[in-house]
Amino acid sequence: MRRTVFNEDHEAFRETLRAFIEAEVVPVYDDWFAAGQAPRDFYYKLGELGIFGINVPEEFGGAGLDSHKFEAVLYEETARAGVHFGGSGVHVLLALPYIKMLATDEQKKRYLPKFVTGEEMWAIAMTEPGTGSDLAGMKSTAKLSEDGTHYVLNGAKTFITGGVHADKVIVCARTAAPTAEDRRHGISLFAVDTKSEGYSVGRKLDKLGLKTSDTAELAFVDVKVPVEDLLGEENKGFYYLGHNLASERWGIAFGAYAQAKAAVRFAKQYVQERTVFGKPVAHFQNTKFELAACQAEVDAAEAVADRATEALDAGELTPAEAASAKLFCTEVAHRVIDRCLQLHGGYGYMNEYPIARLYADNRVNRIYGGTSEIMKSIIAKDMGL
Repeated sequence: MRRTVFNEDHEAFRETLRAFIEAEVVPVYDDWFAAGQAPRDFYYKLGELGIFGINVPEEFGGAGLDSHKFEAVLYEETARAGVHFGGSGVHVLLALPYIKMLATDEQKKRYLPKFVTGEEMWAIAMTEPGTGSDLAGMKSTAKLSEDGTHYVLNGAKTFITGGVHADKVIVCARTAAPTAEDRRHGISLFAVDTKSEGYSVGRKLDKLGLKTSDTAELAFVDVKVPVEDLLGEENKGFYYLGHNLASERWGIAFGAYAQAKAAVRFAKQYVQERTVFGKPVAHFQNTKFELAACQAEVDAAEAVADRATEALDAGELTPAEAASAKLFCTEVAHRVIDRCLQLHGGYGYMNEYPIARLYADNRVNRIYGGTSEIMKSIIAKDMGL
């Protein structure tokens, strides 16, 4: 089936990106994997390539586009190559929408030029050790100083993607207590400079997958945050977070579909080259049937991912539709990648093969951005159940 989601500009970007990955990432990816993170200077290269500025207004050094389709190409090409761009996805997919939506003109002038070049990498800190998906239960606090010039931030965060290399972090903290009617009231968002006194990066977490993406624990002890770095209005942070969940879940859905598509590519190549009992593994009927079934699932996931992309670009992707896309695409990817690893036999369990890394990388898709169980709850509620 012919896809209509991409045009000539997207395909030209794909060619440039594929060449960049082959030249700058593939040759050193094993080193990144062993180190547990991409090197900091790699993000400058992404800035030079224009990755960070696609959706940033031209006045701040970006391309001024308003589309997620270039991000979609990025998901497909990194998955195709079996690589991951570290914490850069959070920088663009998660942090940028908050800056564009909430920052004042003065803040945008301070934040965005360095955002585009990679001089300042951004992360977002929501999850706390004791809260998980229950963001309304967060304990971190930000209290306004007596002279009204700054907030004093205290607390801790965990599972913060990009947290090791981040120069700025959007931190969610309580500026007021929750009310009896609304547990979500009282959360605010702040753009925190990681060089601030009292700000510290704890453990770089040892994850099952996404090994090249630095993920950290963060701690704040009496960190002074200037009032000029409050994003949006006080106490409305929870609602801002909900506003951007659809785009976050779209990104996870599209990334999962791209991983499933890549898994079929890896498996097809392997079974055509691997010989068993004097014949290529691809010769056996079971292999053909397994890959055919996987391809059918990938085709369906592609259609769902493309439809969600068009809806997101049109500003019409609802929370329930985003949840549905995430649930479907991540569950498809889970099944497809597992079956493709099986076709690799014992070699599929070796990290030197991209299918093994893909298997580990994919698992978190059904957890972060809201678990599959939460997605089902959102969809059921939308159904009136």
